[in-house]
Amino acid sequence: MRTESPSLIQPIGRRERRKLEVHMRIIDVSLELLDARGVEATTVHEICERADIAQKTFFNHFPSKRHLFREVAQTSLSRLLRQIEDARKQPLSTSGRIQFFFESIATHAEEAGPMHRELLTELVHVAHESETGQAQTRQLHDAFESLIRDGLDAGDVSTMHDPETLTELLMGSFYALTFNWAHLDGYPVRTHAMALARLLAGSIEKEN
Repeated sequence: MRTESPSLIQPIGRRERRKLEVHMRIIDVSLELLDARGVEATTVHEICERADIAQKTFFNHFPSKRHLFREVAQTSLSRLLRQIEDARKQPLSTSGRIQFFFESIATHAEEAGPMHRELLTELVHVAHESETGQAQTRQLHDAFESLIRDGLDAGDVSTMHDPETLTELLMGSFYALTFNWAHLDGYPVRTHAMALARLLAGSIEKEN
């Protein structure tokens, strides 16, 4: 009996590849400008100049600035998901991985551009008002839950509380940290990030 070969994934054509490259360049340039100048000060004209494209090309990819923000929000979420995944891959205990994650969040905040707090606030608004907002929240929830379940499988996370409660505790701590940093001038993000990591470690560690 002959076995059919699995169908191969066809590579994208040159035209589609070029279109994707332009699309991603617009997003990358937008992130840089928004991070440095802020939401209101960044114009479509400036984005087009920096990306070396015509405004017509921009609007072929994004019908409005708001549509661009939605994709920028998704890109930012993807980076956050990679940070969680990086923490999961560390050869550490679950508490150590949580500390690694919050430390990376603090480092990112400290290295961000002068208008990143304004950008973060705007991206949260855009994400929650869009149709994909609920899906994005679910993605983030699932990523945090995976970190908790890794610890349960390894036997270093307490079973006194169900995984959902521990996931909400972890996710809520992250939200509180980013909200305060975005809205409070002079917020010592690293100090609070490390304090949260220690609090979470004490809350989820399995007692010997």
